[in-house]
Amino acid sequence: MTSSDVPLDVRGVTTALSDAGVAGVTISWADNNGIPRARIVPVAALPRVAEVGVGVTPLFAVFDSSDAITFAHEGLSTPSGDVRLVPVLDRLVRLAGQPALAWTPGRLVDADGGPWPYDQRAVLERQVEALAAAGLTALVGYEMEFGVYAEGGPDELVPAHPGPAYSPHALVAVDGFVADVLRDFAANGLEIGQLHAEYGPAQMELSLAATDPVTAADRQLLARQTLRAAARRHGLRLSFAPLPATAAAGNGWHIHSSLWRDGRNLLAGTAQGPGADGAAYVAGLLRDLPAIAAISAPSIGSLARLRPGFFAGVYAVWGVENREAPLRYVPGTSLLGNDHANIELKTSDASANPYLAVAALLAAGAAGVAEGLRLDPPVQSDPGSWSAEERAARGVAALPSTQAEQEDALRTNPRVTAVLGEELLGAFLAVRRSDAAAADGRSPDDVLAGLRWRY
Repeated sequence: MTSSDVPLDVRGVTTALSDAGVAGVTISWADNNGIPRARIVPVAALPRVAEVGVGVTPLFAVFDSSDAITFAHEGLSTPSGDVRLVPVLDRLVRLAGQPALAWTPGRLVDADGGPWPYDQRAVLERQVEALAAAGLTALVGYEMEFGVYAEGGPDELVPAHPGPAYSPHALVAVDGFVADVLRDFAANGLEIGQLHAEYGPAQMELSLAATDPVTAADRQLLARQTLRAAARRHGLRLSFAPLPATAAAGNGWHIHSSLWRDGRNLLAGTAQGPGADGAAYVAGLLRDLPAIAAISAPSIGSLARLRPGFFAGVYAVWGVENREAPLRYVPGTSLLGNDHANIELKTSDASANPYLAVAALLAAGAAGVAEGLRLDPPVQSDPGSWSAEERAARGVAALPSTQAEQEDALRTNPRVTAVLGEELLGAFLAVRRSDAAAADGRSPDDVLAGLRWRY
């Protein structure tokens, strides 16, 4: 990183932030568990930090979900070394809910400023470049489910709203929080499609408007920061965990995507499904779904969430508006327009690194388009209600249900592993094995309680 890479107005930005009362800048990234990590720098240091970054240990790539460091990955097997965290200043936002702070995503580069193979944001940037080379672009949006709880003991889940599901009066109990979320999201440049009380006790959901893939991943991290600040002001706790407890509702962070060429949405089609190129995109996702899910729903909590009948997407199928399908095709309509069409990935949650999850999804779908894959007819019922014999007859298999099965699905998939690269793949799998070893012999509720507030 050199001074020529720094925006010419960085000092003007610094002065404007300081004059507005901003004391520091949070530089955030997500690790291989989907957990946001950050450094805060004084606002006066921003010009220098924009030029040379902030030093961090490379071992963040091998932190597991409990902050234990695994040295099992050969490339990061010692405590020695340093990398630089560089702010992405064109994404800088003054935080409405934390007015003394600004926020920006960060890139991780090596000590000399060159590419670092474990930087997840760079993985998605490269995938977007690969799409562009093929004449393609993508739009990505998120639906984020989370639990809202009153303050209690570390092992308590005290619902902050009583339900019923989807009811307006359910949220009266958290009216001030809802108002702050709407105001703070707008001030932070985050466009909400809708917000409501979800199905589970104390559960809420909001949707983020679709945008380019890197921006979508950045905004997912910013949305977490914004939500937590609003909750704190009202004495509330949020759980983004895939499954806060065995008796709780699971939280999916569903990824909606569409692929475009020359201004045309390839997912557009009919109420029965997309056209040929869009069908090939979905077929690519379906072919690689076990490997995608190993990245988009990678944690012990993710695996616990995948239960038939919970709209979590247990079986590897696609369907048109089928909420039990992990790949739900959302067609365009005469009301919304044909270009509204998209495909929703339901096997996705907060324990996924957003940059890696979106990169894996786009790579798999684009490969389907390049190869002209054909798509089988949609499944319009719940495969969990079928007998094992019926599923076998229709060639419908469950997604991997253990860490070992997920690792096998990922290791044997050349398209998805190529997206990560050998070094990052090794670190990612080392972290997954560390999580599995830590969970071995513990009760499911104990494991889930340890993950409840992590994301």
